[in-house]
Amino acid sequence: MIRVLLIDDQPLIRSGFRALLDLEDDIEVVAEACNGQEGLELAREHLPDIALIDIQMPVLDGIETTRCIAADPALAGVHVVILTNYGLDEHVFNALRAGAAGFLVKDIYPEDCLHAVRVSARGDALLAPAITRKLIDRYVAEPPATSSGTGKSLEELTGRERESVVLVAHGLSNDEIAARMVISPLTAKTHVNRAMTKLHARDRAQLVVLAYESGLVTPHNS
Repeated sequence: MIRVLLIDDQPLIRSGFRALLDLEDDIEVVAEACNGQEGLELAREHLPDIALIDIQMPVLDGIETTRCIAADPALAGVHVVILTNYGLDEHVFNALRAGAAGFLVKDIYPEDCLHAVRVSARGDALLAPAITRKLIDRYVAEPPATSSGTGKSLEELTGRERESVVLVAHGLSNDEIAARMVISPLTAKTHVNRAMTKLHARDRAQLVVLAYESGLVTPHNS
């Protein structure tokens, strides 16, 4: 069962997502919060698999809420999906930097929302190749405000792990990475997971961000 926490200051939005998610046999909405501070308390209480978080809220916004979840070892199993009205913008990218696994636009089709929840619960990033390209073009190409601190960690990666990170940054799935590297999907997943551990990345979305911020991949060789 996939356990979901809804964090949004608009009751109508929360009720809409709850009505959709509760219809599914494998998904359960465990709690709702109207701001980030309340959401953090409920996350610690319920330990959901997924936290659907509005990016703009009172008290504590979605970016800070995401950062707090990512920094709390007790919430390491919580995958954050950001909810936004505006699509890919600077706020969304900052949320990805903070540790979000991906994002959804609030007018998403119901079937796409359900797919996104299941994908995130598996620990995969909600970053299709087209979204990765937009990240590169609009934000990652800009020098980061602060150092990501991944330079030394990159030296710990094996050659195959570095190659897998590059392919993740290009938006490839584990199956596609396996085909490109001529290895099994399980081995590809192992390379990606070990790279995430060494780079202290919560998920594939953060791995993409780190790959570009560290210079392992650049917009020119992507």
